Amino acid sequence: MKSRSPLVNRIAIVVGAVVLTALVSMATTLAVSKSIEGNATAINLAGALRMGAFQLLATSAGPGTPESGPNSIRQLLDRYEAQLTETGITTAIPETRDHPLASQYQVVLASWKTILRPALQDHVPGTPVSEVMLITTQNYVNNVDRLVNMLEQRTEARIDLLHLIQIISLTFSILIIVALFLDLKNRVLRPLRKLVDIAVAVGEQDFTQKANLKGTDELARLGVAFDQMTSELALTYYELEEKARIKTEELETSHTALQLLHSASRDLFANHDLCNGAIPMLQELEQLLGIGPIRLYLHDKESAEPVQAITTATQERPFYCRDHHCNACLVTPEVYDELPVEDNDGRRLLLPIRTPGQLLGTLEVWYPAEQGLSKTARRLLETLSDQLATAIFLERQITEEQQQTLAEERTVIARELHDSLAQSLSYLKMQVARLRRLNIEGEQQQIHDAILDELSTGLNSAYRQLRELLATFRLKLDTPDLATALRKTIEEFSERLGKPVELHYNLPPQTLSPNEEIHTLQIVRESLANAVKHADATDITVDVLFESPQVRVSIRDNGKGLPGGGQPVNHYGLIIMQDRARTLGGQVNVQNRDEGGVEVTLLFIPKSRNLIPTEASNA
Repeated sequence: MKSRSPLVNRIAIVVGAVVLTALVSMATTLAVSKSIEGNATAINLAGALRMGAFQLLATSAGPGTPESGPNSIRQLLDRYEAQLTETGITTAIPETRDHPLASQYQVVLASWKTILRPALQDHVPGTPVSEVMLITTQNYVNNVDRLVNMLEQRTEARIDLLHLIQIISLTFSILIIVALFLDLKNRVLRPLRKLVDIAVAVGEQDFTQKANLKGTDELARLGVAFDQMTSELALTYYELEEKARIKTEELETSHTALQLLHSASRDLFANHDLCNGAIPMLQELEQLLGIGPIRLYLHDKESAEPVQAITTATQERPFYCRDHHCNACLVTPEVYDELPVEDNDGRRLLLPIRTPGQLLGTLEVWYPAEQGLSKTARRLLETLSDQLATAIFLERQITEEQQQTLAEERTVIARELHDSLAQSLSYLKMQVARLRRLNIEGEQQQIHDAILDELSTGLNSAYRQLRELLATFRLKLDTPDLATALRKTIEEFSERLGKPVELHYNLPPQTLSPNEEIHTLQIVRESLANAVKHADATDITVDVLFESPQVRVSIRDNGKGLPGGGQPVNHYGLIIMQDRARTLGGQVNVQNRDEGGVEVTLLFIPKSRNLIPTEASNA
């Protein structure tokens, strides 16, 4: 058998609650009223006991009191005791002995039976009342007063309880009635109003309004049926229009993205600038397709891990960044509340950037997991990866051509230096040796020897610098990059020192141009040569570090240090190093260390055109 409707059930529950509240109120009121029945009589009788005690005292003290008969003192005491134990008083006394009222009643009885009554019986009629008799009577009356007060307080407390019960019952009744009206308003009137509005809206071909009624009653079920009906009508009505709109948006997005890729490809191939050319285009593509961020990793044969070359969104400046005036990839938390990580709720698409037979890099594209990536967006990103592959390949080809051209020029220069300048220096050294064999005496001998010493010093320094240049050229011709050249240089000087030279190197691949690599390598070699030859060092450390946006080269030894604590004057090797540093747009500093030895520090910002250019390259 089916139960009644939920609306009827709710009304029945409310009515039942009102009836139950009324019954509980009446039952408790009846019980409280019954409990205070007879209290007024007990209070009156107990109050009369006080006057009776004083009357007995006056009678016993007055003359002419008979010793027997109905008006004798004994009969009066018996009648008074009968009033003390009368039913009107005992019914108001609780039966529980430990109750305060029962205890006080027992105190009154004991005071009467053991103290006051014997004193009245023993008193001689007609004689004055003693002070002890008065005090005894007063104490008894005080006990009776306390009994009366307790009866009054008990009665008043029951009456207050009766009032409280009535107030609580009235409050509950009002709350139940208010809840009933609110429930009817929320569960009946408002749903009916919503259903009427939906019916009017459907008649005007507006299917957006929903009842959204919750519950299991009749009106909620009717609202669900209305919502389902309007949803089906809206789906049928807008299905074809939505499909047409989606196709139109996809075509417009594809057209805009293709225009963007075409414009960006022209900038990439014209400027050979991967950072400035790609980041604005990638950011526009992110906004267009609703994806991001996009990151580009380049693979280098000299690096075990891929190098992050481009990112469209980061809160911290990338390690490889050399232009600290450029904020193209820096974003605030308002733009990206949380940049994606490996275990977040986003998805990652990895696209290879390759040419036939060679993997150049990887394009990492993040997109929201809940939205997914459309086929159109995937095709556009694949086209983008092809364009980036072409641009990177051309960039590397240009760099390799520059390195090859520079290597050929250096080969010619090395050959010319060896064939011309080296031979000339050797010839001059032989001529100086011949001059030393001349036996010049007299006043000109001292001047002659000083000039020969200066010539020998200058020729030896020039010859040594020439040997270093030739060694640098020959070393660079056999190495693919600065890291390999430095490692070979470290091996060479480790053998000369008899102890390994420590090297710390963290430059990203292709950070320096070939010309910058040559000058950096030559400064390191000159510093190592000085440490090994002149400083008598036993420990040498070489640091070549990229501290964005600058490169820091440091050569430290524990040798005997510079004389006088500063840079020596007319030292050709240091002068050449300073000239090389100025060519790099930086500076070199040579100074003694506090713990002993010398530290040579080179600081410069790379200026060459590269994957990540700086503003200095445009100056």
